[in-house]
Amino acid sequence: MVKVLFFASLREALGVGQLNQPLNCGESVADLVAALQSRDDVWQRALAGTLLCSVNQEIVPLDTQISAGDEVALFPPVTGG
Repeated sequence: MVKVLFFASLREALGVGQLNQPLNCGESVADLVAALQSRDDVWQRALAGTLLCSVNQEIVPLDTQISAGDEVALFPPVTGG
């Protein structure tokens, strides 16, 4: 299992701030996102497009491999002003 955290508009769109997700051996963050998108249309739309992600509080690319016990956080793209 990995702990998945959702922030900002993702949390609002999905109606959840965190969840525990089963993990397959050799899975990447991109694989995790694809598994979450397969839940339903709401998840598909919310997680489509550009995402920022971190694993264990370190910003990483989507092809980063994850392991059981990791904390994965997903963020929508942010802009400054």
